[in-house]
Amino acid sequence: MSILDFAKDIGSSIFETDSAAAGKINEMLSLKLTPIKNLSVDYDDGTVTLCGECMDQQHREQAILLAGNVKGVDKVVSDELTYPKPATENPATDEAAADQPAEEKIEFYEIKSGDTLSGIAKEFYGDFGMYTKIFEANREVIEDPDKIYPGQKIRIPLA
Repeated sequence: MSILDFAKDIGSSIFETDSAAAGKINEMLSLKLTPIKNLSVDYDDGTVTLCGECMDQQHREQAILLAGNVKGVDKVVSDELTYPKPATENPATDEAAADQPAEEKIEFYEIKSGDTLSGIAKEFYGDFGMYTKIFEANREVIEDPDKIYPGQKIRIPLA
């Protein structure tokens, strides 16, 4: 089961009532991301369930982080949020699969008090200046590299 936990009491506040949550999260995902085919969003007591087909792994991860970094959300279930995979187990023998980009290795990271993107870059890459790589990987979640907050979850590209 694909579940990612989030801090429920932080993040952007986009809905006022639980009954409006699914619609507002769906609307936000549609505005901030390339559309997800057959997107379905359910909200139940802090848990968001996302279903649909994303373009690729990164698009899927961005959708999960956007939904999870909303105030009032503490879990995102994404078992049915898919993306196309290569047709065979051996991409070298399948021309169509060879055209597919390799899956990016990432780590989810929770911002702690006192963190900066440059400090996180130093921790993961050994170079403060690599903060732009982290910022670019999280542009939908982080609007300004100087404005991150404790509890926020982001992607750290490892490759």
